[in-house]
Amino acid sequence: MLLLVDIGNTNITLGVAVDGQLARDWRLSSRANMTADEFWMMLTSLLLPEKIRIEDLTGVAVSSVVPSLTPTVQQAVRQRLDIPLVNVTSDLDLGVTIAYEKPEDVGADRLCNAVAGYKQYGGPLVIVDFGTATTFDILSAGGDYLGGIIAPGPETTTKVLHAVSAKLPAVKLEFPPNVIGRTTETSIQSGLMFGGVWMVDGLNQQLRAELGDDTRIIATGGLAKVFLPHFKTVEAIEPNLTLYGLQLIFERCRPQTK
Repeated sequence: MLLLVDIGNTNITLGVAVDGQLARDWRLSSRANMTADEFWMMLTSLLLPEKIRIEDLTGVAVSSVVPSLTPTVQQAVRQRLDIPLVNVTSDLDLGVTIAYEKPEDVGADRLCNAVAGYKQYGGPLVIVDFGTATTFDILSAGGDYLGGIIAPGPETTTKVLHAVSAKLPAVKLEFPPNVIGRTTETSIQSGLMFGGVWMVDGLNQQLRAELGDDTRIIATGGLAKVFLPHFKTVEAIEPNLTLYGLQLIFERCRPQTK
């Protein structure tokens, strides 16, 4: 039984994989000053009601884009369990070649997405991830990680607008009935939601022109399902792509000892 931990700027996503299949997953708010004891208490409070025994865990895979939390999770596990732990970095043998100028700058979550996406769809492939940022990760036909695009995520954008503009409210991330907003709220929603769709479709069309017409395009992340009905370029949503990538990387890079 494998514990999967994806630490993001906004959320921590946890999963448990059994016999290669994701059995359960949870999404929690991320807090940069969380202690190892707090993480462990949070973990056990999630597992126990599901009748998942800590002692049945056989390994842990971690991806993190929050440097302060990476050692926290490692410490929480290593102090209590004698099981293999894999922390995803660009230094690992991931099975894909990273053609980024500085491979160490690629986020661990993006590496997980690339590994999982190529395993499932092959290449050329574009993966759009709706998180704190909206990211595009591009893989070649041969499985090379070519690079990507980073844009502000919808939730981040609405928070920033609200923070810096006294008269602009924070809005719910949903599509308004029309492109032309009749209120301040629906005007912001139109810009965020319809604008987000056209940004993604426009960039995907350009990427497909550069990579070839056989390029496949998928999406992941918490808001992907909200946008999917409006996309013209995205063919599928893979909600647990990062966790699947964590599992694949653990299986490939599993150490013999903790």
